[in-house]
Order: sequence, then C-alpha cells, then structure tokens
Amino acid sequence: MTFQFAPFGNTFKPLRRACLASLVCTLGVLAGNGAFAQSQQPQAATPQGQDFEEEIVPQRYANNPNVDAFINDMVARYDFDPQVLHDLFNRVSYSATAVKLVLPSPTPSAKNWKAYQARFIEPIRINAGVKFWRANQASLQRAREQFGVPPEVIVGIIGVETIYGRYMGNFRALDALTTLTFDYPNTPNRVERMATFRKNLEDLLVWTRDSQIDPSTVLGSYTGAIGIPQFLPSSIVQYAVDFDGNGRIDLRTSQADAIGNIANYLKQNGWEPGRPVVWRIASDEGSQGIAQAAADGAPEPHWSLAQLTKAGILLDQPGLNLAAEAPTPLTVVDLPTPGQPTQYTLGLKNFYALTRYNRRFFYALAVYQLGEAVKAKMMSGAQ
Repeated sequence: MTFQFAPFGNTFKPLRRACLASLVCTLGVLAGNGAFAQSQQPQAATPQGQDFEEEIVPQRYANNPNVDAFINDMVARYDFDPQVLHDLFNRVSYSATAVKLVLPSPTPSAKNWKAYQARFIEPIRINAGVKFWRANQASLQRAREQFGVPPEVIVGIIGVETIYGRYMGNFRALDALTTLTFDYPNTPNRVERMATFRKNLEDLLVWTRDSQIDPSTVLGSYTGAIGIPQFLPSSIVQYAVDFDGNGRIDLRTSQADAIGNIANYLKQNGWEPGRPVVWRIASDEGSQGIAQAAADGAPEPHWSLAQLTKAGILLDQPGLNLAAEAPTPLTVVDLPTPGQPTQYTLGLKNFYALTRYNRRFFYALAVYQLGEAVKAKMMSGAQ
C-alpha cells in the first residue's frame, strides 16, 4: 500500500488510496475488547472483499492540540519518547472512510434473523471451515486441551469474522484509531465511543512498542480490529498468547496464534468446558409465550431453569435432567424476522461467553451454528 502526503495547511483536500474493506461482524464492546472486552458496537455493513478508494487527509494530526495532549499523557503514563510520538502522528492520516462507516444507517432496517443466518450458515463458509479445521487439527486440539474450548466454536468465530483470514481489512489501524479517537462523528454515543477508541489507540502504541513493531504497518478493519480473529489492540494486550511458540504474536498470518488467542479470550470470559451453548425451547404456544415474556435482551444469564420450567416452559432437549439442571442460569434469546413469528432459544453461560466477543445475539448464535455445521460435515467425511 502506498500513501500520499500533502502539505499541511488550513484547508484539507481528501486524497484517496486503494483499500480492501472487510466486513467485520464482530463486535461486542469496543470498550475493551469485544474481542472487545466487554463488547463492541456493531460495525456498519461493508460488503466483504469490496474494493474501493479510501478517502484520507494526510497530516491532519500534526500540530494538533488534542493529539499533543494525548502524547503528553502517553509519555507520563507509559514512558514513551515524546519526539518519537510526535514524528509518528505527523505521518498519521485522517480516514474519512472510517468516519463514514461508523455512522449508523440513516434508514435502519428491522432485525432479520433469517437473513443474518443465511449470510453466515452457507456453503462457502462451511466448506472453508472444513478446510481450515483439517489444516489446523493439531492447534485446535491443543487449544481444547489447554483452554477447554472445542474446535467447532473457534472455527465458527473465525468463519464469521474473516472467512478464515480472507477478509481481515486493509485500513492502517493507526489511522483508523486516531481518526475515531479525535474525530468521531456526532452521534448520541460519541463520548463513550471516543473513549473506547482512545483506549485502543493507547494499547496499539504500547503493544507495538513492546513487540518492536512499526505501528504504521499494522493493518485491520475500519475500527482497528486486527487479523484473522479481528482482535482490537486492547484485546491483544489483555488476552494474546504466542500459541505457535515462535516468540511473537502474529494474528494476521499465524493461524495457530489466532486459534490460541480466541480460545484464551473465551476461557477468560467465562467459557465452561464440556457445557452446552444453547438449549432448544419446545414449539408449543405456551412455551413460546413464556419465552416471549422472558426475553428482555439482557445477554447475562439471569433466569434459572427452575424459574422458567415453573412458569410452564417446556424444552426440546431429549435426555436433559431437569432436576439436576434446575439451578442453571439462562438467558432467553430472541431471534426476530420480519413477517414471521420470532424464534426463541435458551442461552447458557457459554452463549454469554460468545456475546463477550460480540454482544449481539445474532452473532453468537451464528458462530455456534456455523461451527456445528462445519463439525457435521467433518464427521460425515464429505470433501
């Protein structure tokens, strides 16, 4: 990728550079990770693999009072060399494209589970998942043994995130994070989002300094999510592990590192080895009505199975020991589709762990279902 730099002045004329945008459906909270610690907000829908010209304004952050204050803070808290940071930010470009992509749609569409499901549980991703699984069986098995996360869950996440590394984003992470830290568009959640991106900008600089990486070379999505698993810098700092044992963490080219980092992230966010992700609710009218009443959108499991069964809900889970599982905490997951009855399912703690990677119910269930579809094809021996 080449970059043009224009003289800094009072008037900025956006330049354009070729960029491969990646649809990163990930999200949870950009507040920390989401691969986002806590989760991120949904990113705007950019068609995967779409080539376009990215609008940039070179040198916007040179001699910028807000950036200068940020640099002073980084020097005080992390012992950075101030001249190094000034030189770095003098070369950072404002990404008008990132600003456009984080804006909410002016005409938001209704939530549509069927459309979302069809987008991710489909032959291209399933077949690519089988190929990825077969190529990485040893790493996936080691991740299961070390972190307790089964291969199908890791495969499901990578398939939804980047189709196994095909679409990782080609934005300079430093440009994107700087832009969204200092020039986030005027939206109701602007202050919160700017704070999230500022934390990730800090962590990008700390991580690259400590890893001896030029931060201007790191590529990612238009929100700064990096590599095969689309980890934000704050997640890299908090959860990343050198899973291939080569002495460095490489989420863009090392599939083993991507596998190990996802597994560690889920373990640290409450994954329970050997436990289910969801339980099916019976289709009778009474059970569906109870599910509708209990579906409050909260991802944290806060109903017990005993509460729901006492209310009259029935499960479509043959062999489930209701008495033994009575204390199990659950959340009622609603899956609306316009023009159709809303579907409901019960999410357990492992479903909640998936929502820590991305807070949306649609995302977490798509990850689970894609992983199960890939596993079924693996077990069938189909090519």
